[in-house]
Amino acid sequence: MFDSEEESAFVILTAPMYHPHHYGGGGIGGIYSQPASYGKKNGVWYASPGNQGWGSGAGPARLGRKPSVTEVDNMPSGSLKPSAGRVIRIINSHDHSVQCRVLLNLRTSQPFEEVLEDLGQVLKMIGAKKMYTSNGQEVRSFSQLRNEFAEVETFYLSNTPSLPVGALGPGVIPPSPGRRSRSRLGGSVPDDLSKTTARQRARSKSRPRVLYAPENELVRASSDYPLLDAMKEEPTRITIRGLRRTFYPPLHHPPIDNAPPDKKLSLFWVHGYRGIDSKRNLWVLPSGELLYYVAAVAVLYDREEDAQRHYTGHTEDIMCMEVHPSRELVGSGQRAGRDRKSQAHVRIWSTESLQTLYVFGMGELDSGVIAVAFSQLNGGSYILAVDAGRESILSVWQWQWGHLLGKVATLQEGIWGATFHPLDDNLLITHGRGHLAFWHRRKDGFFEKTDIIKPVRLHSSVISPSRTFVTCVQFEPDGDVITADSDGFITIYSVDADGAYFVRMEFEAHNKAISCLVMLSEGTLISGGEKDRKIAAWDSLQNYKRITDIKLPESAGGVRSIYPQRPGRNDGNIYVGTTRNNILEGSLQRRFNQVIFGHGKHLWALAAHPDDEVFATGGHDKYVALWRRQKLIWTTSVGYEIIALAFHPYGAALAAGSSEGHLIVINAENGATMLTIRVCGSPLNAVEFNQVGDMIAIGSQNGSIYLFRVSRDGFSYKKINKIRGSQPLTHLDWSSEGNFLQSVTVDFDLLFWDVKSLSPEKSPIAMKDVKWMTSNCTVGFLVAGLWNNRYYPAPSNTIITTTARTAAQDLVAAGDADGYLRLFRYPCITPRAEFTEAKVYSGTLAAVKFLYGNHSLVTVGGTDASLMIWELTEE
Repeated sequence: MFDSEEESAFVILTAPMYHPHHYGGGGIGGIYSQPASYGKKNGVWYASPGNQGWGSGAGPARLGRKPSVTEVDNMPSGSLKPSAGRVIRIINSHDHSVQCRVLLNLRTSQPFEEVLEDLGQVLKMIGAKKMYTSNGQEVRSFSQLRNEFAEVETFYLSNTPSLPVGALGPGVIPPSPGRRSRSRLGGSVPDDLSKTTARQRARSKSRPRVLYAPENELVRASSDYPLLDAMKEEPTRITIRGLRRTFYPPLHHPPIDNAPPDKKLSLFWVHGYRGIDSKRNLWVLPSGELLYYVAAVAVLYDREEDAQRHYTGHTEDIMCMEVHPSRELVGSGQRAGRDRKSQAHVRIWSTESLQTLYVFGMGELDSGVIAVAFSQLNGGSYILAVDAGRESILSVWQWQWGHLLGKVATLQEGIWGATFHPLDDNLLITHGRGHLAFWHRRKDGFFEKTDIIKPVRLHSSVISPSRTFVTCVQFEPDGDVITADSDGFITIYSVDADGAYFVRMEFEAHNKAISCLVMLSEGTLISGGEKDRKIAAWDSLQNYKRITDIKLPESAGGVRSIYPQRPGRNDGNIYVGTTRNNILEGSLQRRFNQVIFGHGKHLWALAAHPDDEVFATGGHDKYVALWRRQKLIWTTSVGYEIIALAFHPYGAALAAGSSEGHLIVINAENGATMLTIRVCGSPLNAVEFNQVGDMIAIGSQNGSIYLFRVSRDGFSYKKINKIRGSQPLTHLDWSSEGNFLQSVTVDFDLLFWDVKSLSPEKSPIAMKDVKWMTSNCTVGFLVAGLWNNRYYPAPSNTIITTTARTAAQDLVAAGDADGYLRLFRYPCITPRAEFTEAKVYSGTLAAVKFLYGNHSLVTVGGTDASLMIWELTEE
């Protein structure tokens, strides 16, 4: 009957056995057998043919089943498939003489509570609510009937909230109200349970005694969240990096909702500045706003209003940018991504409206755009672009019409930049590693090349020129070319009467590389040193006599870009972008002040404050910073590369894990380092406090979890022990009661750990109903829909690197290795789950956290050290 997917809630095979003084029957021994005459199918009661109800003399009713009553009655319960159904005996706990054997269909979609009520009607019991085993354990689901009580045949029904004392016979004490029965049996154990209990204990020494979670760890049924049929819901299987992984459904969870969330992601603030690996990338607009870029976002920052605007038209990291001569338009080029939407191209957009005006280069540019520049003489009608591909193709476009005016393969591997000559729109200059060349574009679109720096030949072999790397180019008012190189020299090239360029003068300006040159309106040349951190001023009208210089502090980094604060004014005030991702303001006559702070190296660590809109970040630059939305509160140098952070539940202490195996405890009020503990010799990838804050778990690259007892509001630590593992761990979650941990390995295996027994938990089924305090682990049944989603762009082999859940447990955010930030409803179970997304990173999105109040979230990008705040707004 079960092969036909019958949906009956239960079917009675033999009639109840009634005591004669209740029903006046006869029969052998005062008890007679009355065959069943009804069942329930598809939620509707029906009567068997030829029988009306409970007739006193009716013969056995077959109910359309192949086996006879006698055959099924004599069939052992173990002979049926567990996934189909099983035969059990139910007894009225108030009157043990009323009992019967029934066959339960475990495939039913009917809630377990309704099945109990139906069984109660069979025993003439109104409103049956509870089912117990013969030793007083409460049965709450079909899952328990199939697994935990697979060999138990007799069960008692009760219509009261608790089982009356003595209802199961003498010597059996019923469980206390409101407390879930344990799989570890207490008191006398009946013979029919002894074998089952012994088998359960023999499976694993580390297996917990509670097979199902305690009552306070279960999501209770309500009108909003009806109970699902746990036996009908199959385990979820997903493929990660070619391997299949299985996750088991909890007994209680909210219903599946694949609709997109009712919130959308709106970029609110971008912290930091990309100076670590970029070139000229800082400007001041006529509005007074600072213009720069971070990851795939162009940032327009108004210092007076303390407000930001963002251009988010790019889908991959911005590689280069240039402001139009009108200073009202911007041209920016991006690197190529993996899909058609993220091809390398150049975008022209308005600084006023932030609207994209023109896009060109789609399909023409290869792996990225390493340089863009506008022409000067014709008012910026032309724009050049240099492709990052193998041939380093230089192309010129009339961007208003999208016309390609000409292109040429430069065949230079180390091009660093390109620009138009200010007095000739058909003369272009490219520079880079051992390379400085002029390109004259003819009317037919072909280019004529003139090498200014020529390789020196010695014994028929080519050696590098004296100036190995031309880092930047600037111009004198009369058109002479000024270059700076990686050896710290500034060179001025003039042109003779025949049009040939020659070196007019050359001098050493800095120790090693010069990163930028800026010619001010009064003829002062400003140069910035990347290695020596010096900014120097030179008088071009007096044969480049040094005027003055100033050295930036070591914490700020070297000079990356310089731009006047008030272009056209002779006040000497400048902005400086540094190689440690900071922006400073000042002049050569006074000190420099920090305008924007950014982490100077890879940024991986992020933690949100438990009861305030405050968050902390830590990076490979050995700095930890505390932020309140767009405000920097403090920064502190801790001496170690930080890769994990966690706030103590009281919010006063901040724990940081380092790549060298140290745990650093920081005072969250002022950033003072309070304690440094050497935990192990491997990186501490995950640091998490339990809910009450008296323990901290530290997941290590060596695969072990280290446990410390915590006191004094998070400022005192004592090592308890460690749980040994073998696979490197990346994320950790505490259970709500603090008895278990779950972790994710670098191979995306989900592991469970018993904190009390200090051992790995080898049975994922035993842990499926545990409620977790956070959702840091990127794999699991309730987040399985984040993987292999059918709506992801191709190729869809997405790797989820970070997740976070709101305190209300209604939303989950996920970041992946391709830089996507996505927002789903929680739980996210199926690959059909829809989402809202944003794409502002090219590399791995390292961490995401919801801030207190769940109105905003924070993301950090690993390699580009970008830090962004997103607001959750109504869809």
